Amino acid sequence: MNLNSVQRFSNRVENYIKYRPHYPKVIIDFLNEETGLDPKKIVADIGSGPGISSEHFIENGNTVFAVEPNEKMRRGAEKIFEGSENFISIKGTAEDTTLQSNTIDLILAGQAFHWFDKEKCRIEFKRILKDYGYVVLMWNLRDRKSSFMEEYEDLLIRYGTEYENLYQDDVDSKEIARFFLPSVNKIKKFPNYQLLDYSELEGRLLSSSYIPLNENPTYYKMICELKTIFEKNKKDGKVKMEYETNLYYGKLT
Repeated sequence: MNLNSVQRFSNRVENYIKYRPHYPKVIIDFLNEETGLDPKKIVADIGSGPGISSEHFIENGNTVFAVEPNEKMRRGAEKIFEGSENFISIKGTAEDTTLQSNTIDLILAGQAFHWFDKEKCRIEFKRILKDYGYVVLMWNLRDRKSSFMEEYEDLLIRYGTEYENLYQDDVDSKEIARFFLPSVNKIKKFPNYQLLDYSELEGRLLSSSYIPLNENPTYYKMICELKTIFEKNKKDGKVKMEYETNLYYGKLT
């Protein structure tokens, strides 16, 4: 995990916590059926950020070791889960989690796998996993079918720095398949969405690391266009941000 990937969200933590989509709660029941997840299983959430990916597992009763290298993100999660006995905040990386060997039943990475050094983290994941343990990689990917989502996507392409490179790399099925070799991973997809008023939509936009902030000369033009897109597509004062939640899961052998 390089320095840029660690620090790039430091000035966006508040928006990230408030406006990033959460994951469908149904993933817990699904993983129970597919991997034997139950409240006794120990989970390591790698690149856990402010804890969005951890929340359903904590609610399920799992002990979650939330491994996050960015201090501001980590502190945000600690504040959210303050008082939760089964949330354990860890300063570490995917390549050096600091966790003990052979102690984890399920490794989770939400919106983070593309930042990892794949060879090094695979070695680390195998070290901390129990023999029967699973790895679950998950993403909320925007569904671009509606006119609003198409217009929002066009805004990201025109104003986002490195957007096309970063977002295309979010889910590379071939790279994920190579990561699980010689095992074969499985894939499951779930619908997901957010209903956002204008201020929430703006916060959602600004939570992305590739979007310019107000010191950038393109910022105000971008915000004006965002307002236009919102006004054009709103229904009852909100727009629907649609996603497909993708789960890639399997064992490392």
